Order: sequence, then structure tokens, then C-alpha cells
Amino acid sequence: MRQVLFLFLLFITFSVFGQQEPNLARLKTTDEKLKAWLKYAKEVDNAENYPKLVVVAQKGIELSKKHNAYTSKFYFLKGKAYEFNNNQNKDAAINYELALEYAQKARHLKNETSALMRLSYAYYALNETAKREKLIYYIKKVLDTTKSTYTKSVLYGSVGEYYLDNAAYETFIGYQLKAINYKKQLEKSVANDEVIGVSYSQIAAAYTKMKQYNKAIEYLNYAQPYIKTSAYISAFSCNYYLQCFVPLKNLDSIKKYYNLIYTYPDKKDSLFLNLSFANRSVSEYYANAGQINAAFNYAKKAVTLAQKSTDEDIIMESNAIMGRVLYEKGEYKKAIEILKTASKNALSFDKESFVKINKKLSQSYAALGLWKEAYHYNEIYSKYSDEMMQESAKQSIANAEARYQNKTKQQKIQNLSSENTIKNIQIADARKQRLYLISGLALVAIIGLLLFRQNQIRKKTNLKLQALNQELDEANKIKARFFSILNHDLRSPISNLIHFLHLQKENPELIDEETAQRMQTKIISGAENLLSSMEDILLWSKGQMENFKPHFKEIEVKSIFEDTQKHFSGIEKIEISFENPQNIILHTDENYLKTIIRNLTGNAIKALDKTQNPKIIWKAGQKDNQFYLSITDNGPGGTQEKFKALYDQSEVIGIKSGLGLHLIRDLANAINCKIEVCSKPDLGTTFTILFQ
Repeated sequence: MRQVLFLFLLFITFSVFGQQEPNLARLKTTDEKLKAWLKYAKEVDNAENYPKLVVVAQKGIELSKKHNAYTSKFYFLKGKAYEFNNNQNKDAAINYELALEYAQKARHLKNETSALMRLSYAYYALNETAKREKLIYYIKKVLDTTKSTYTKSVLYGSVGEYYLDNAAYETFIGYQLKAINYKKQLEKSVANDEVIGVSYSQIAAAYTKMKQYNKAIEYLNYAQPYIKTSAYISAFSCNYYLQCFVPLKNLDSIKKYYNLIYTYPDKKDSLFLNLSFANRSVSEYYANAGQINAAFNYAKKAVTLAQKSTDEDIIMESNAIMGRVLYEKGEYKKAIEILKTASKNALSFDKESFVKINKKLSQSYAALGLWKEAYHYNEIYSKYSDEMMQESAKQSIANAEARYQNKTKQQKIQNLSSENTIKNIQIADARKQRLYLISGLALVAIIGLLLFRQNQIRKKTNLKLQALNQELDEANKIKARFFSILNHDLRSPISNLIHFLHLQKENPELIDEETAQRMQTKIISGAENLLSSMEDILLWSKGQMENFKPHFKEIEVKSIFEDTQKHFSGIEKIEISFENPQNIILHTDENYLKTIIRNLTGNAIKALDKTQNPKIIWKAGQKDNQFYLSITDNGPGGTQEKFKALYDQSEVIGIKSGLGLHLIRDLANAINCKIEVCSKPDLGTTFTILFQ
């Protein structure tokens, strides 16, 4: 849907009329012939006769040899003819590349701008990731140097499109708003207004992806005054409204925009596309509401209309909703057949759709009792679902870091401005002093003194900057560790809770009444403990926002053990006991110690996975005037090499889930603790935390 709408950022509302081929023999100069032929080629383009445009543009290329600006324009029109004639994107890309090359030779910025914009889209359609990244890097260089409002209005949009395609929605919105600002500075025209409207609609689509539906509606409303002249774009806009109102469950608005789409006279290539998309949205609404028969009727219309549109993206989306509806109807074999069809191209269009399709395939096979196939598609679903979560997390961290860096840079600019003001004052004073100098010798002495002083200040400033850079680097490392702690301590209990809920929901026949009651009690208790742990961790994170350092105070080991027992209350097959006969009180950081104990406990639980009668014992005591905490398990044990990261600063252990031993080591060092390990094969392992 987004791909089709983007095609109109440059080519909107052409009038269609016939034009006879000019008689070039009547024209005297080459320039006159080229102007006439270019005008004719544009008229063929406006008539949307793309097969003919290929021939006309090729003749223009042959006529314009040694006239690079004209050659660039003809190659561009030839590329457009291929792109708009059944998406022949490979041929289109070749001609756009040549158009860019000749535009650069001619130093024709407008031609270069058009070629860059279309070439970026062609690379996206061809999945040429490396080429597109290189192109975007070049476009950014052009934006940094150009003063052309037109070029900025087009290329800021192209850079924004790149980030949109990579799900960097906030970055995309920033670039697109810049593009809109420059478009508004261009000479007012219907075509430019419609481009602005399309840009606002794209921002709305980005907010829809981020599930900020009210914000998306706000930008769709901004777009309406600009697109009112185009029924074509208005139809697309209606579908964007539907994308917002379906999750908002606003049936009146859904019906309004669904009926409105049918009132727009549309070109045949987009008519079926828009109608298919609208029926898919309404089908999704009824499926969410549990009205499966109504959902099926709309899904059926969506599939039929999508096939008429021949747009692969729309066909994939309509098949996906039909597969879901068939699953809800219990027609699992039919659901599998159509979901497999949808899955073929889903990943190249939309990873989120691909994930949903594989989830439904897994569920359909499971419903048929075909567990091997169900497991296969569940593996695919899990893999790409995790990737999406990781991409989202990376994007959130990247945005946070960008905001932090911007704030730091602004502060540095203010500091430099103050320093410049001071230096200007010093220079003014120096000029006044020079007027009162009696001899040239005194003048040289004063200048030498000033230069020496500036050199000393510069050295001191450099030292301060080096220290600040070191502190910033250390802070980034510490914050990265803190994010890892949050991920580990929340993911494990959430995973246990979800496991309980899935077991109760999907296999109720395996649970008798007594077990069900016990599991419900366990789930409630687990949820309460999870909430407590989340509040604990979030309060800690709030206190650590400015400076990630330990805060020492008197802590009862009893409270630490009780917290740990609650945190792992969902572990039923392992006996976990706590021994604290002396009621030890420690002077340490509570949150650091909790994190260390939770992770040592988690490691012990993993080690006991295949152990008969597994046990874990936590002990607190005092030996030789030194307090200690120890954890012992009766697992398989291991060699000292396995625990090397606890002692060797250069050793790093990868983390597939949870913290590595190297982070446990660093946390222990931060609160002045030492960790010792004693492990015997087939007898178990003991970790001891010694407090200094």
C-alpha cells in the first residue's frame, strides 16, 4: 500500500491527450530538435503510453549525444516507462543510473535530483540494500551542500523513505517534515499541494505502524486540504483512515470510509487495489470482533479484488486475512493452503505480516495434530518475532542515545559560544592596549604573553575534553550493562508466567480440578511477584538515570532471601532453600546484590535441568570475621575453565539469555565483593560471595 502511494510523490495528475510526432527535418539546429523531441516525449509520458515512451526516449538518447543534460532527461523518461509499465524495476534502475551519471556530467541539479529519488525507490523494489545505502549516503552529501529548495524538498523525502523502509519511524517523520517544509516554500500549484498531502499521509502511515492511531488521524486530517483535488489520492487516504479506525473499534467511521472509497472514480490499476485493501480492513475488524461469517464475506471480496489488481503486496495481505478467517472458522486445511501462498512474498513486503502468517500456519497445523509442521512454522514465527523485538529495542536505545548526544552537543555549543565571547573581549582589550604601547619591544612581549596564555588554556581545555570523553565512554558501557540487567530480570519471570497461561489455555483437558486450582493460585502469586519485581527494578532504574553507581546501606540478608524466593516462586521442580541462622546484616547496595543473587540462582536452575532430585541451597554466615553468601547446587558441575570469566578481566562470555559471568564479576567488584567458585564433576557447584 505504501509503495503504490509513493509513486505519486513526483508524478501526479497528468492530463491525457494525443500528440503527433514532430517533424525534425523542418528544424535547423540540434538544440531546436532536442527541445521539440523532449516536449513530445513528455506528452507521451503524460498520456501514460509507456511502451511507446520507451521507443521515443531511446530515439531521444540517440539524438542527444554529447548533450549530457538532454541525455539525462531521456534516460530518466525511459526508466520511468519501464517502472510504470508492470514494474520492470531492473530495467528502470539501469536507465535511472545512466540518467544520474549524465546529470552529474552536465552538473544539472534538477535532473540529478529526479534520478536520485527514483533510483532509491528502484533499489528498494529490487531489494538492492547495499546499493541503496550507498545512494542514501550520497544523497545526504548533496543535501549538506545544496541551497536548492526544490532539491531539498525531494531528497529529504527520499532519505525519509529509506528510514521508513527500515522501520525507523521517528527518523522518517523528522526527514519527511523537513521535506514538507521545503515543499511549502515552492511555487504554489495543484501538483505540489498533492505531493504535500501524500507526504502527510505517509507520516500518518508511520504513526499507524507505531500503533499511535490518534496521532495518525491527526496527520491524515492535515493532508485533506491538499488532496481534495485528487480522487485517486483521496481513495488511498480513506484506506489509511480505515487502518486507524479498525484497531480503535470505531464501526461508524469504518463504515463511513469504506462506503466513501466506492464513490471515487478511479483508474483501473488502483481501483481494485483500493477496494481490496478496504475490504481487508473491514474483514479484520469483524474477525477481531469474533463475527467470523461477516469477516469471511469481506475477506473473500478482498482476495478477488486483489487478484484483479495484480499487485503482489495487496494479494499477499488479502490472502493473509483470508487465511486467518479460515482458521477462525475451523477450516484448517484451506487456511494452510492460502497462508502458504501468502507467505511466499510476505517477508520482502512486510516482516510483521510474515510473522503473523507463520503464527497462523503453526496454529493451523497444531489444530490438525500435525505437530512436526506446527513446530517448524512456530520456529519461523519465533525467529522473526524475536528479530522484530530486537529491532524495536535497538531503535528505542538509538533514539535515546541520539537525544542524549543532541543535548550534549547543544551544551558544548553554548560553552563554546561563551568562550568565543570571552576571547572576543580579550582581543578587544588587546587592541586597546596596543594603542598605548611605547615601543615595538613592549608590543612583542605582550603578544608573546597572550600567545603563551592561550596555549596553556588550550592544553587545559584538551585535558578536560579527554576526561569528559573517558567519562562518557564509561557511562555508555555502564548503561549498556544496566539495560542488560533489565532485560534479564524481567524476561525470565514473564516467560514463566506466559508458560503457565498457555498451558492452562491450550491444554485444559490435561489439568484436573485440583491441579487447575493450584495453577491458578500459582499464576496469581507469580503475577504479584512479577509486579513487585518490576516495581523494584523500575524504581532502581529511576534512581540510576543520572549516575549508575552503587548506594551502600545496611541490608538484612533475610529480606534479600525473601525477595529471591518470591522471584523464583514459579520454579516447582527444584527445591530451593535458604539458611540464615545468624540473621546477617550487610553494608552493601541492595539492588546490585539482588541482581547478582538472581543471576547466580538462574544459572543454577539451568544447570539442574537434567538432574534427579535437584536442590539449591543459599547460605549466609560469617567466617574469620568476614561475611559471606553462598549458593550450592547438586548439578553436573564443571571445570575451572568454565568459570574463567569470574577471574580473567580479558575473558568475555556471550549471552544468549541473561547476564554473562563477566557482568556478575563487574557488579560484584562494584560493591567490593569477591566471588569464589568450587565445582566438582557429578557432585555440584558452589559460588561464594565474600564481603570485604
